[in-house]
Amino acid sequence: MHINLAGQIALVTGSNGGIGRAIAERLAASGAMVAVHYNSNKEQGEQTVSLIHGAGGKAALFQANLTDIKQIEHMMIHINREFGGTVDILVNNAGHLVKRVLNLDMTEEHYNRVMDVNFKSCVFMCKAVAEGMKVKGKGKIVNVTSVAAHNGGGPGSSIYAAGKAAMLAYSKGLAKELANSQILVNAVSPGFIGQTAFHDTFTPDEARKSTINGIPLGREGTPEDVANAVLFLASAMSDYLTGESIEVNGGMFMR
Repeated sequence: MHINLAGQIALVTGSNGGIGRAIAERLAASGAMVAVHYNSNKEQGEQTVSLIHGAGGKAALFQANLTDIKQIEHMMIHINREFGGTVDILVNNAGHLVKRVLNLDMTEEHYNRVMDVNFKSCVFMCKAVAEGMKVKGKGKIVNVTSVAAHNGGGPGSSIYAAGKAAMLAYSKGLAKELANSQILVNAVSPGFIGQTAFHDTFTPDEARKSTINGIPLGREGTPEDVANAVLFLASAMSDYLTGESIEVNGGMFMR
């Protein structure tokens, strides 16, 4: 089955690089008009848009700090104006470990920062698109969580893991809430995904090698592996699927 998203507006948060960029490119390649979002790295966001345009797709760049509700609302106004309609597909990809902090060293500032960028942003992005989707009587929301939501994450990442676990629970509750409007809410839960700034920043080489050795498929994942799962959830192929999570981890965690 050929996936055709022509005429649909997709918003991918945190799509200036890594997994988000791969998702934006994959949705655009299937015909969607893609709102590329970034917070602080405009140059990378412009690169994502340029890659999509170079492949013949449609995209535009938008900035917002997603921990600020007013900035979310402002961004949505600009997206609606740019594409002449409301968002059909939302991918909540933006998130950050920030830094590794043991619980004995936890501060309120770190707690708030991690929970806001991972969970608060997801909640209020979903709220921002839900009304337009309800008017249309359809919509797709995909929340990008993490295998850390299941296993608690690595050292110093318990709050990050908790934020991602909150996204999973929220996805199920929201799926029930919006089902009558045919708005489907699902999640993808990436495992160890290479070619991203996340592990380049937070995972030492020895830990990386050890983790890969424990993956049944024998390799780290790629951003494209995650993008393929998101494309499935954004398409008509998943029209009887809601409140679920696809584990994209090469078998390192099986439910």
